[in-house]
Amino acid sequence: MAISSYQFTLSDNEVLRQICPTHSHVNEKFDVESLFIMAEKILNRSTLVVDNFLQGTQATIEHLEEKTPKASFSPPLCLLKKISFEMQCKEPGYLIALATTLSILNKLLSRYSWDAKAVLTLAAFALDYGEFCLLVKIQSSEELAKSVGTLKRVPVLLKGVTMQKNQQAFIDLNKVVKTTMKVIKCIFELEKLSNFDFDTKDGSELATLLGRIKLDVYWAITTIVASTTQLSSCLIFDEDKKQELNPFADKLNVILTELEKQIVFCKEQIAETQDYGKLVKLFQTSMEITEVLHELIDPTNRMQPLIDGSTKTHVEIDVLKGKSVFLFISDLEISNDDISMLQKIFDKARKEEKEQYKIVWIPFVEQSREGLDKEFETKRSTMPWYVARYYLPKASCRFIKKQWNFKVKPLLVALNPQGKMECENAILIFSIYGVEAFPFTSAKVKTMETDFGWLWSPIIKANSEIENWIREKKYIFLYGGQDKEWIKKFPERVKVLAEQDLIKQKGISIQWVSVSESEGKVHLVRFWTNIESLFISKAQGKTQIDEVAQEIQKLLSYKNEKEWAVLTKGSSVVLVSSGEVILKVVEEFEKWKIKLNEKDFELAFKDYHDEVFKDEKHICHHIKIPYNTGKIPETLKCSHCHRIMDTHVSYKCCHYDGAA
Repeated sequence: MAISSYQFTLSDNEVLRQICPTHSHVNEKFDVESLFIMAEKILNRSTLVVDNFLQGTQATIEHLEEKTPKASFSPPLCLLKKISFEMQCKEPGYLIALATTLSILNKLLSRYSWDAKAVLTLAAFALDYGEFCLLVKIQSSEELAKSVGTLKRVPVLLKGVTMQKNQQAFIDLNKVVKTTMKVIKCIFELEKLSNFDFDTKDGSELATLLGRIKLDVYWAITTIVASTTQLSSCLIFDEDKKQELNPFADKLNVILTELEKQIVFCKEQIAETQDYGKLVKLFQTSMEITEVLHELIDPTNRMQPLIDGSTKTHVEIDVLKGKSVFLFISDLEISNDDISMLQKIFDKARKEEKEQYKIVWIPFVEQSREGLDKEFETKRSTMPWYVARYYLPKASCRFIKKQWNFKVKPLLVALNPQGKMECENAILIFSIYGVEAFPFTSAKVKTMETDFGWLWSPIIKANSEIENWIREKKYIFLYGGQDKEWIKKFPERVKVLAEQDLIKQKGISIQWVSVSESEGKVHLVRFWTNIESLFISKAQGKTQIDEVAQEIQKLLSYKNEKEWAVLTKGSSVVLVSSGEVILKVVEEFEKWKIKLNEKDFELAFKDYHDEVFKDEKHICHHIKIPYNTGKIPETLKCSHCHRIMDTHVSYKCCHYDGAA
C-alpha cells in the first residue's frame, strides 16, 4: 500500500507544533540506560533470528561485546504493555501512525525526557518483536512455544508459500528496526554527552543540536509504530494492510547520518575543552617553560615542532629550557613594521648575558587554504629566530584567543623561564617606549615611568629640550585639538601668564608644547597611538582600572574634541581637562593669583580649575579603542562623572591596499 506523501512534506516547525504540547515537566525518572541495553539485546538477537531464517543460515551473536543492565534494574512492564497496546492492530498510513505517535506521547510519555520516550517505545516494540522471533526459533522443538505460536499465527507464517509472500516485508522490517536502534542509540548518547560542561560558544551550538532531538525522537517513534503495523499485517496475511517502510528507512538514514556527525562534533568539543582546561591549569601550575610550550605547540610530541631560523634546522622545544621566551603570535600577514620590531628585539636579546631571551613565532592559522605551505615557507625563511609549525591544536587556538585575547593584531607574549607571563603584549610597550623597554616587564616599565611619568616617557625619546624641562620640574602645558583658532590662542595666553610679575617673583617657570600634525614638538598621530597603547597596556585584563589608567582614559576621551590641555609639573600630571576650561583659568589669573601666597602653583591652578569646571556645560565623552588590540575592560566608568559609559561597536575600512 502506498504511503501518503503528506508524511514527508511536513516542515520541522509543523512537526514541532504538534509534538511540543505533548511534553510536560519531566518528573518521571528511571534507569533509561539499562532499559536501552535490554531492548538492544532483544532486537539484536531478534533481527539475527529473522535473518537466519530468511537466509537459511545459523549465524550467532556471541562475538558481540554488549553491556549489561544494572543488577537493580526493574523494567516498567506495565507502561511497556500500554505502549504496545497503543501500537497494535493499526491501519497502515502516515496519518494513523502520526495519530498513534501523538497519543503515545500525550497519554503515556508526557512526563519523560525525550530520550526516555524513544527508549520506552523501542522497548515496547522489542517485547513484541522479541516474542515473535523467539517463537520462530523454538516453535519446532517446544510444544508450549508451538501452542503459543499457533495462537499468534507463527506456524502458518513460516510455511513456504506464505513466507515467500512476506519475505520482502520482513527484510524491510529488519532493516528499519536496525536503523531505528542506531538512531535511538545516537539520541541516547548525544543526551549523555550534553551533560558535559561545554564552553559558552560550544554550549550554544550544542543547544541547537539538542533542539533537534525531539524531532528525531518523533521520527523514531513514528517509525516504530509503522514497524508494528508491518509486523501485524504479516501475521494476519493482509496485503492491503501492509505498511511501506522504505520511506521511513530513508528518513531515518538521513537522521542517523546527522546524529553521527553531531556525536563526532560533541566528542571533538569535549576533547578540545578538556585539552584547553589542561592548558589553563598547566600555565597556572607549571614551573618549567618547556612543559607549557610542549602542550601549547606540540602536545602529541610527534615531530620536532620548532625551526631554528639561524640554522634552518628542526629542533626540539627543549632548546628553550631555562630561557625567557617572547611568543610572537600572528597570522601569515606580517607587516614590515612587525618584522622590524622583532629584529630590534632579537638583536637586543643577543647582546644579553648567556642569550637568556629567545623569540618564537607562532603562526596562528585556524583554516587551511591553497598556497598556505608556500606562504609559510616564504615568511619563515627570512626569520633568524625560532618558528613553530602553523597547524596549532584547536585547544591551543582557543587558549590563545581566550587567555591571551588574540583577535587580529599580532601579540608578543613574554614568558619567564618558569612559563609565567611577564607581559601580555610587549608590542604595546614597544610601540610606546621602543626597544629601550626591553625585556618589557612591568618592573622595567615602572622604572622608565619613574623618571618621566606615563605622559612624557614616550615623548622625550625624540626631544631633549622637553627632557630638560622635566628634570628641572618646570610646569608644562601639553595641548591640542581640532579648533585651529583655539590652538593659536592658547599658547599666546599661556605666554602672557608665564610673564606675569608674580609668576616670575615666585620663580615659577612655565613652558608649553603643542600636539599637531605639522607644528609643535609632538606629532599628532604618534601621540594618540601611544596614548591608546598606554591605556590598553594599563587596563587589559583588569576589571577595575587604577588611578593612572583613569588619567590616561580621561586624556583619551579628548582625542576628537575641539580643544584639550594637560598641565604637568615635571613628570607628574596635575590635571587633564577641556581646553576651554583650562584657557579660562589661564586668562582669569587675576582672580586666583592670591592663592599663590599660600599654595604652590599647581594646587592653586587646580583649585580654581575645579571651580570653573563645575559651572561649565558638560559634553559627552567618547573613547574609541580598537577591538582587536587585546583584552580591555567590559565596562568603563566615565573619568568625569564616574557613571558607567555606554558601549558601541563601529566598523572602519581605510582601504590600505588601495582598493576602491
